[in-house]
Amino acid sequence: MGDPAGIGPEICVKALNDQTIQDICRPIVIGSRVVLEETASQIGIAKITTDVIEPDDVGDKFLIGIDAAESGRASARYIETAVELWRSGKIDAITTAPVSKKALSLADYPFPGHTEFLAHLTSTEKVVMSFFAGDLRVVLLSTHVSLRNAIEKVTSENLTELIVFSSHELQRLLRRRPKIAVAGLNPHASEGGLFGSEEATAITPAIIECSSRLGIDVSGPYSPDTIFLRAFRGEFDVVIALYHDQATVPVKSLSFGSAVNVTLGLPLIRTSVDHGTAFDIAGRGIADASSMVAAIKLAAQLVRNTKDETLGQYC
Repeated sequence: MGDPAGIGPEICVKALNDQTIQDICRPIVIGSRVVLEETASQIGIAKITTDVIEPDDVGDKFLIGIDAAESGRASARYIETAVELWRSGKIDAITTAPVSKKALSLADYPFPGHTEFLAHLTSTEKVVMSFFAGDLRVVLLSTHVSLRNAIEKVTSENLTELIVFSSHELQRLLRRRPKIAVAGLNPHASEGGLFGSEEATAITPAIIECSSRLGIDVSGPYSPDTIFLRAFRGEFDVVIALYHDQATVPVKSLSFGSAVNVTLGLPLIRTSVDHGTAFDIAGRGIADASSMVAAIKLAAQLVRNTKDETLGQYC
């Protein structure tokens, strides 16, 4: 349910009122039934028919639109409960509504968000942020660092590791050998060295290593101002983006509200909305649930792509 003081409860209620969700999976909500029922009443939905699992050590009274230890602890316990249910085979995937980094910190959970928390809970050493926006899928070399630091991370070693990792993870999720494009760092991918040297010294060597020696279907570097649209139109399965905004600007421009954050590397399938807690509109009934709907649908699709065995108690 995400942070109960944000729009998480509202987008959960709205998404689960969508019949197309009920048609493709058996959803449950890990959160507060009281909060969900109050939210449903406020937006004119008569009844919560979805199963709700509530951790027994958190309350159901929260100050809406405010960072607080109580809501941070609740959102953390929802995450922990989800992993416990996955470990016991009762659920097959997790879709997360947004949490507040500050509220988690106030509750003494030293994680900047879901991704790092889930990696800790599942003892996963390497996780990578990606976005799925229809046919546009983007994997990020770096995330929340300064642009200067992001450029420093563009090395042949780092990029080779990410290409190998992305190829393995995308093949598992898509059930086919992915066709990977690598974006350039500089304008027009440096135009043969006119606008920078990183393409020649770091990016191209990584692509050659992965393509020639490892047999990965990867090419580039491509001009960053066109490659994302080409992938969106289906020419590539995934684009490797070299820094945060290089990925998120095209994703949100082309598919804002319907893009899905997918954490690669976890032993479980985890999808998430592409937005934050939106404290400024929490409790007002105007939150857009389309990203939550897309995230749930993608989670169900990826479960079916990756599992041949009997699904869990809830799917």
